[in-house]
Amino acid sequence: MLRVSRLSVRMVQFVLAVLRNALQAAVREEVLTRNVARLVTVTTPKYKVNRGLAVDQARAVLKAAHDERLYALYVLALCLGPRRGELLGLRWEDITLTPCRVCGGEGGTLEGEPCPHCAETGVQDAKLEVVQTLQRVAGELRFVPPKTDDSTRTIPLPDLCVTALCEHRVRQDAERADAWPNWKDHGLVFPSRLGTPMEPDNLRRSWGRIREAAGLGDMRLHDMRHTCVSLLLDLGVPPHAVREIVGHSDIEVTMTIYAHAALDEKRAALRKLGDALG
Repeated sequence: MLRVSRLSVRMVQFVLAVLRNALQAAVREEVLTRNVARLVTVTTPKYKVNRGLAVDQARAVLKAAHDERLYALYVLALCLGPRRGELLGLRWEDITLTPCRVCGGEGGTLEGEPCPHCAETGVQDAKLEVVQTLQRVAGELRFVPPKTDDSTRTIPLPDLCVTALCEHRVRQDAERADAWPNWKDHGLVFPSRLGTPMEPDNLRRSWGRIREAAGLGDMRLHDMRHTCVSLLLDLGVPPHAVREIVGHSDIEVTMTIYAHAALDEKRAALRKLGDALG
């Protein structure tokens, strides 16, 4: 019945999981003697691969986004691979920056400029914790727990991210002052212009401008997550470390969806085989 109703394979999996858990609860309460839903099998969804960006394309994204209000968001998207809801649910209290001798960890100077020490040297031991996500539930934007247990994670911040966040915080302080007294502070790193949770459509419009400027066609914002994983794997980062950075529930997801070999890598591999045989 579910297959005839034109639901996606992934949605059928979700429905079956809910039914299976409900029947299992009935078995535990001795209402039923057997969980027949465990006997049902569904088709495994087929994920598209090779949707990430090349290094030069990723650089083009950062260049196109440099003057955008949400530049730091795109830096985090490319470097850390978080989900959209994780970015929009990120709070300043979830970010730890080791205090430096110039700004004390605040990211700015008395003149309102980005901290030169942070910009030049980076902040060591900086980290980001993913503890909530912004999702639309029953028509309303709400903060909910991350997608899975593995999605709750702590990620070290490279210097590129630290610098972008320092500059972003200085700009946000100025934005808060301009919007006062209408600013409604939720402690978010990437809120609306009034401090409230950002509508995903506004982020989609921002991404549309950057995508067009970078010449990326119909590339999705979610493909930044694919790009992060693919580039990390291409750099030789162990798959288990990549999985923990992006918060996949299973390493097979990391490898199946993202770990594709580029055409040049295939060509080089086959050339080596040809040389060995020839």
